[in-house]
Amino acid sequence: MKGAVRVCFVCLGNICRSPAAEAVLRRLVDEAGLTGVVQVDSAGTSRYHLGDRPDSRTLAEAARRGIPIEHRARRFTRHELSEWDLVIAMDAQNLRDLRALVSDDDGLDRVHLLREFDPSASAALGTSAGLDVPDPYYGEDDGFSDMFDLIEPACRGLLEHLQTLVVHQ
Repeated sequence: MKGAVRVCFVCLGNICRSPAAEAVLRRLVDEAGLTGVVQVDSAGTSRYHLGDRPDSRTLAEAARRGIPIEHRARRFTRHELSEWDLVIAMDAQNLRDLRALVSDDDGLDRVHLLREFDPSASAALGTSAGLDVPDPYYGEDDGFSDMFDLIEPACRGLLEHLQTLVVHQ
């Protein structure tokens, strides 16, 4: 891999989970001094919220945690699969949707669930659905706090993985 390591987070509408993960990882990358070495973005598998800012509850919880979010929802496309070193799904359904876009086995190696990188998320959870970051959109406000509580340790684990990729460039 030459140049920056590129990561794209993907959820359904790109207004809750994936922009939150993008912002969390971006902050961790900045704190680790890897700005410009690791590039981060997010997108959705649907067109529901194209051009929208993140959900106000995502923005409120991010602000409470001191995490800035500057993002507009966009849709992930098959054509950009080759542009990303890692494409990180927020749940099992989005993982299936992303894998359906992959036309070769090589591309499958780049598509993962975010919580695969969480050292506290045990493989003993069974199915990939056990590694989901649940969508808080239709729930109460505390679902957004829970969402960040799952995203933050997974992004720390992802950062450790990215640091090994950067070293091996």
